[in-house]
Amino acid sequence: MTTRTGELLAAARDRALPLVHALPDEALEAPTPCAEYDVRNLLNHLFHVVVGFQALAAREEADFSVTPDRLAEYGDGWRARFEEETELLVSAWAVPGADEGVAGSMNLPARTVGAMALLDLTVHPWDLARATGLPYTPDAEGLRALEELVAAMGPTARKMGVFGEPAPMPAGASAFEALLAGTGRDPRWSRPEA
Repeated sequence: MTTRTGELLAAARDRALPLVHALPDEALEAPTPCAEYDVRNLLNHLFHVVVGFQALAAREEADFSVTPDRLAEYGDGWRARFEEETELLVSAWAVPGADEGVAGSMNLPARTVGAMALLDLTVHPWDLARATGLPYTPDAEGLRALEELVAAMGPTARKMGVFGEPAPMPAGASAFEALLAGTGRDPRWSRPEA
């Protein structure tokens, strides 16, 4: 039996991996909706989150101060390694009890910490998809779980510089677009013309 967090992360992984495997090497320098990241740097950030949150699930410490260059480290095998690491993330959070109590030095409820990993594994694939023109649709159940997290953690995340100020909501915005806007993203962001 797995935890709810593990199940949600598994669904997010299943949506993210086809996109990651389809990313062309020539797109690695492309800008993303996260102004401070191009595709390569965003992938390295996502790698860092995926690995770090494995440790947090096991009540170990995770250092997020420096982002390793995993793409350089793994060379042509980075996509396969990303798949392996996301499987380890899902497995770590699927262990019974992983989403109970408090996780790591964040001193937050483990369920909240797991939801933070889910947020990155849901929103950053959208960033990558928008940057490269590839299709991506988030898992609906995971999206519902994240709405509460973004509403509750938004003010603190903005103070810490993790989220930007809420973006304007486009007319007829979907639930996912509302979530993106809550993190400070322009839900209708598109790639600059070359």
